[in-house]
Amino acid sequence: MDRLEAMSVFVVVVEAGSLAAAARQLGCSPASVTRAVAQLEAAAGERLLERTTRRFNVTEAGSRHVAAYRIMLDELDRLEHRERDAEIHGTVVITAPELFGSLHVMPVVESFLEAYPRAQVRVLLMNRIVDLVGEGVDVAIRVAALQDSSMHAIRIGEVRPLICAAPKYLSNHPPLMHPSELQDHWCIGLNEAGTHELWRYRESPSSRRTRSVRVTCRLSLNSAGVAIKAAERGLGLVRPLSYQVQRQLADRVLVNVLSEYELEPLPVQMVFQPRKSASVAVRAFIDYAAPLLKRATLGI
Repeated sequence: MDRLEAMSVFVVVVEAGSLAAAARQLGCSPASVTRAVAQLEAAAGERLLERTTRRFNVTEAGSRHVAAYRIMLDELDRLEHRERDAEIHGTVVITAPELFGSLHVMPVVESFLEAYPRAQVRVLLMNRIVDLVGEGVDVAIRVAALQDSSMHAIRIGEVRPLICAAPKYLSNHPPLMHPSELQDHWCIGLNEAGTHELWRYRESPSSRRTRSVRVTCRLSLNSAGVAIKAAERGLGLVRPLSYQVQRQLADRVLVNVLSEYELEPLPVQMVFQPRKSASVAVRAFIDYAAPLLKRATLGI
């Protein structure tokens, strides 16, 4: 075992609190952990650990050494990352739904560009399914189940279809007890082609079967963000996805109604072509963005 590897093992031993725990964490044998510690003690010429039957105490020398090892290993890690990051260059083309892209994808893109100075990103925020191959897109964020089996996907979360209205609207209109009553209410739609929409709902709180009600849209828009703003002003009921109104619900600007009839959650997925055919920059973005987007969508 080389000296750097032994240092890494020693740091884990101190943090884990026992040789056996360190071995389990590292996926190696307790004997190899013991040898690593002995190797460092031989090089240092002094005891780094005072061992007992089950545990150990870190000596004063051991405390000095582990602090120095951490500094050295952290600096080496930073140097390796800088060298690796400097090699990442090229353009990544990303598409996402407009509001999801604005709220969650753009912060990740901005930090990716900061982390990889030679990379470039082109972002297409569009509320339609994009043909990745035909339109030259590398990565798509989709709020839907994956249909094309030739594509790869990483599930980064899920969202729920809701029905929401402002307290002002609800106080000025009849109580809404069942989805069938939606046809008697003012609705805000996202149908560019007409003034009617079919709003699906679960048949009963205990059922997975769905039904639809035909609603008349007093206002029709082609932007979810603008539709939500209209609902905030009391112009009617709106049908957003949960991530689109997370702040409004928390602030009680909008109220979720008929929650017992909500449909099953929809998956949020990062979709891309097989990695082996992707550029270095695209692979780097996927690896970088997936955990960040998962954390961002946990609260949705």
